[in-house]
Amino acid sequence: ASLIMRLYEPDNGDIFFGNENVRNLPLYRWRKITGIVPQKADLFEGSLLFNITLGEEEPDYEYIAGLCTLLGLDTFLEELPQGILTPVGEQGVRLSGGQRQRIALARAAYRKPGWLILDEATSSIDTRTEVKVQKAFAELMEGRTSFIVAHRLSTIQEADLILVMKDGNIIEQGRHEELLAKKGFYANLYESQFAIS
Repeated sequence: ASLIMRLYEPDNGDIFFGNENVRNLPLYRWRKITGIVPQKADLFEGSLLFNITLGEEEPDYEYIAGLCTLLGLDTFLEELPQGILTPVGEQGVRLSGGQRQRIALARAAYRKPGWLILDEATSSIDTRTEVKVQKAFAELMEGRTSFIVAHRLSTIQEADLILVMKDGNIIEQGRHEELLAKKGFYANLYESQFAIS
């Protein structure tokens, strides 16, 4: 995910987006069309609103309210003394890991990127909330490409293509059902996570 976002460049090889080598794209343009939600969601000191809009001067409050409802943040916001204007503290210290991740998801969705990288983006969210978040992102990313990195297999079951990696190599690929039918590494991992007898 860091390579794709060009936080550093590959030592060898190239990354293409469509037919375009991403090194040839201006960095500001690349990051404008790409949304990312990392495992450890970084928040800025300021309000929840600031962290979703990154200080946009005229935020779309209606769209933000819809995002918060989709991501299950609405009930949480209603309990805060200042609602969406409540300060989060330095690096979001006043929020749980799951709340920080959902704020980061709202921030990524608010920008309406052309495509999205989710790097273990639901690892701090309980499984019941994760189901709601997955449905929300299925709706928000309709017609867009998502690149999802996950160890929790429930996160990727609906993916069009799953690449199974081990020791830095792709060892299997296909849809969820296809990989289960192969009875290989993915199927064993799935069975261990869901305790299928």
